[in-house]
Amino acid sequence: MSYVGPDSQPPRPPRRFRSGRALAVSLAVLAPATLAGYLVHDATDGTEDGKAARTLPPSPSRSDRNAPSKPTAKDPSESPASPSRTPRKPDTESGEPGGKPDGKGSSAGRPAPSGPLKGKVVVIDPGHNSGNFRHTAEINRQVNIGTHSKECDTTGTSTDNGYTEAQFTLDLAHRLRDALHREGATVRLTHDGDRPFGPCVDERARIGNAARADAVVSLHADGSAVGNRGFHVILPAKVRGGAADTSGIVGPSRDLGERVAGTFLAATGSAPSNYVGGGTGLDVRGDLGGLNLSKVPKVFIECGNMRDPKDEALLTSGAWRQKAARGISDGITSFLRR
Repeated sequence: MSYVGPDSQPPRPPRRFRSGRALAVSLAVLAPATLAGYLVHDATDGTEDGKAARTLPPSPSRSDRNAPSKPTAKDPSESPASPSRTPRKPDTESGEPGGKPDGKGSSAGRPAPSGPLKGKVVVIDPGHNSGNFRHTAEINRQVNIGTHSKECDTTGTSTDNGYTEAQFTLDLAHRLRDALHREGATVRLTHDGDRPFGPCVDERARIGNAARADAVVSLHADGSAVGNRGFHVILPAKVRGGAADTSGIVGPSRDLGERVAGTFLAATGSAPSNYVGGGTGLDVRGDLGGLNLSKVPKVFIECGNMRDPKDEALLTSGAWRQKAARGISDGITSFLRR
């Protein structure tokens, strides 16, 4: 996510969480209302209407935004590892299984067991698609997101060693699906590596709407400069135009996002982003079709920066991805049981 350009404004100096390890433990046990209150206070910084006063300029790493300044991931079948660094092979085995090689997760085709989320529908949106590299004309097609038009989708980013965002998000989606399934939720994916490209950002929103989902989470990893680290959760801004009207989901989406941010921090130990969100781990956006067109509570989560070596070590670890899935699942569960 680059802030270099004529329309950019540098992020304000981050306010970091204090007492890192102690806070992570505390966040895991705080009552949801207490955690939500803390994050809202930190995110709003005393703004008049209780909402984040600043919306950052479009980031190039998201699935439904233009990415001229972001390093574009090459087709993994043609991209050798960087000669200046020791290739890091992604760990796909550590932690609980996140899905079979054919893209079918271990909970596919089975009814959800009884649990605290029985009767709840969760849609997981794995950002991008590995096939997007081979369908650039299709993903560059403009689609209407209510307020304006954007590309159908993008290729996403990758690590310097060729591990793509699409690979990361699909593996994490399988792990998250299995965790939510064990809680009794009915879980649907916007895609499961079973289509040549996409879906487009407007279709991703429609899938959640058609499912009448109780919560939707879009999974991503960022592509920013070395030294930019940490996660952030993107919340929908209040947007109205054409088919876009987020007025009914802004409040519940913020609640969902605050809970996911707190439980993600507690489960993974990863700090909130040091370059987006002012240290809160929260960011408000009004330019993402996946949020603008949603009629149900929805957030995006950027789990880390694939271009930073330290974050790369986490994102390519199966054990860490299992922790990330647990953190996101815990936040969704907290939201749905409120």
